[in-house]
Amino acid sequence: MKALAILALAGLAGTVGGVLWGGAETLPQRLAERDAIEKSVHYEGCHTVRLLGKAPLYRGQPGYGSHMDGDGDGIACE
Repeated sequence: MKALAILALAGLAGTVGGVLWGGAETLPQRLAERDAIEKSVHYEGCHTVRLLGKAPLYRGQPGYGSHMDGDGDGIACE
């Protein structure tokens, strides 16, 4: 009976971990995906972003670049 309870808890932990961490993807895979999304659009700077009505840009959004995020908080062109 104890073995069954331990297996049940292990399965639950795996399920919760999968939900919390986005499934089987590894952190490097998720970071690479975020990087690809951000680089799918390129803006020279915040002036262009504001003229196009796209500001602010958040980390993970198309066009976000650390060169436009002066304080490094993940929000560019605030």
